[in-house]
Amino acid sequence: MREKSEKLFYNVDWFLVVLFFLLVTMGWMNIYSAVYDEQKSNIFDFTHRQESKQLVFILVSVVIGIVIMVIDASFFTTTAFFIYAGIVLLNLIVAFAGADVKGSKSWFKFAGFTLQPAEFAKWASALALAKFMSARAKNQKFVDLLVDLLISLGIIAVPVLIMIVFQHETGVALVFGALVLVLYREGLLPGWILATGLGSIIAAVIGIKYHEAIIWIVAGFFAIGIIRFFMLRKKTILQAVLTIIAVFYLAGLMYGSARVIEKMPEHQTGRIKCWLGLPVSQEMMDKYDYNTRQSLIAIGSGGMWGKGYLQGTQTKFRFVPEQETDFIFCTVGEEWGFVGCTVLILIYALLIIRIIILSERQRSDFTRIYGYAVASIFLFHLLVNVGMTVGILPVIGIPLPFFSYGGSSLISFTILLFIFIKLDSQRLLILR
Repeated sequence: MREKSEKLFYNVDWFLVVLFFLLVTMGWMNIYSAVYDEQKSNIFDFTHRQESKQLVFILVSVVIGIVIMVIDASFFTTTAFFIYAGIVLLNLIVAFAGADVKGSKSWFKFAGFTLQPAEFAKWASALALAKFMSARAKNQKFVDLLVDLLISLGIIAVPVLIMIVFQHETGVALVFGALVLVLYREGLLPGWILATGLGSIIAAVIGIKYHEAIIWIVAGFFAIGIIRFFMLRKKTILQAVLTIIAVFYLAGLMYGSARVIEKMPEHQTGRIKCWLGLPVSQEMMDKYDYNTRQSLIAIGSGGMWGKGYLQGTQTKFRFVPEQETDFIFCTVGEEWGFVGCTVLILIYALLIIRIIILSERQRSDFTRIYGYAVASIFLFHLLVNVGMTVGILPVIGIPLPFFSYGGSSLISFTILLFIFIKLDSQRLLILR
């Protein structure tokens, strides 16, 4: 065991730090472009609302990052459950005492600023999951593994239930689904369960999209199941039963999904139907598909190299609502083109890959598990945000990490990343 160094930035992975500053700087510049006003063209003019506030958020985030680097890494391992409980309690409080913003009761408002505790639940859940899973005994029996799996899923599910039931924040709640990748990496979630979950999502989408032809689709699955059974060399009753269960499960899922979507809130139903190209009224099309259509126009008009900084017409004339937040990526597409989009995605890819590489070299189970949680959250945000901007996924209100306007998300992502940087910096000092 080596002695601790008194240096503040001892053994820090500067590559991650540089990527952090690169993304927040690029994000700030694009936020300025998204809310650009020719009457207030000075980027340092603090009377201009969004970009000036974002600069404050960036400075606060940098200070928080430095504070995290000052704190000993053992603080996070020791207090993980307490932090998790505190953030969960804060999310319960805001659900009853918070301000209502666009139908979601997940915001505290004070002094002209807003705070969304739901964003903080991401890193708090990652810490709690890492704390619990790193304390598991090795070579457990099946019953013990099952109990640990249920507890791990419970850690993930508690914030999700609070956000969906009390805060009406389905979009943020979906992010926690990314943490199941951590369970898979640690061998707690078998691959076949992960594959079943993915298959279930696909089956549900098929059921919604082709609900009028469900009976024929189910018949096709049943026929495939029967053929598969007879093609097996060694036929058993168990295989026959599993085949029948699989067929009926998929059939029920496809049939049920088409019915469930009609019972969902109008904004969720409208977004999903518009995404799948289902017949909807013109009113619903204008209401729930407008953002995506305008975003596609903006990105497509950028071509290979883009129109140039501050030259985007879709951006300048405010055709895309929420362009500085959830739809910030279309600003990149319009002004920087295909090349700019590719460069930005590559930067995010480098960030995620670097986190995974660092996670794999850890001596500490806690840091490795936490690192994979960080990578999973960033990956989910990237895929979903870019996917909804280009129309391959339904619109879900989640930001692009370090890039979209918003103090809660920026501070939360900063905490998420810098805790990992701190833990990694002490990997050679202490075996946690």
